[in-house]
Amino acid sequence: MPKGSGKPIPKVKVKKELPSDKGETLLKTLKDRFEKNMNRHKGLNWAKVQAKLEANTEKLKALHAMESTGGEPDVVSYDNKSDEYIFYDCSEQSPDRRSICYDKEGQQEREKKGVHPAGNAVDLAAAMGIELLSEDQYRELQKLGEFDTKTESWIQTPPDIRELGGAIFACHRYGHIFVFHNSAPSFYAARGFRGSLRV
Repeated sequence: MPKGSGKPIPKVKVKKELPSDKGETLLKTLKDRFEKNMNRHKGLNWAKVQAKLEANTEKLKALHAMESTGGEPDVVSYDNKSDEYIFYDCSEQSPDRRSICYDKEGQQEREKKGVHPAGNAVDLAAAMGIELLSEDQYRELQKLGEFDTKTESWIQTPPDIRELGGAIFACHRYGHIFVFHNSAPSFYAARGFRGSLRV
C-alpha cells in the first residue's frame, strides 16, 4: 500500500468517449488480438463479433474504456442462449486501474483517515459499463493462459463477506490460482481489477 510519500495518487480516469475515428483503430486492435489468440475463442468468427460491435456504440465505448486502462480485452466465449460474445480483460498483469479500494464505502473509510486511493473497483467498473469478474470467471480466464503472475485483481465479493468488512482478490502464483481476502479499504500498487462485457 502506498505510504508516507505525501504525494497524492492520481485518480484512475475512465475514457469512454470514442476518438474521432469512431472506434476504427480500436476495432483493428481488437481484431488483431482476436486473431493472435485463437485459443481463447476456438470456432468463433471475428466478422460476426465486429458486426455486433458496430451495431452497439455503447459496448464499443465500454471496450474503449477497458483498452485505454490497459485491460487488453478479448473474446473468451459465446453465449448461445443470449447470442452474446463475452469479453474479459486479458492483459497479462492486472490492468492499469490500480491503487484502488474494493468499493465506494471502502474508499470513503480510507479517505476519512487522510489517505486517498485512486478510486474503487466497483464504481470504476460501473463507470466503464462492465462488471467485475466473479471467482468462477477468473478461474475460467486462467484456463486460457497465466494471468496476474506478478499482480492481483479484485473480484466480485459475496455479500456476506462484504457485510463483515472484507473483499476478495485473486492471483496466479506457483502454478496455482489463489483467492484470498483483505479489508475492502485496502489498496495496493499491484492490485487492480478485471472486468467482463457482454456484446
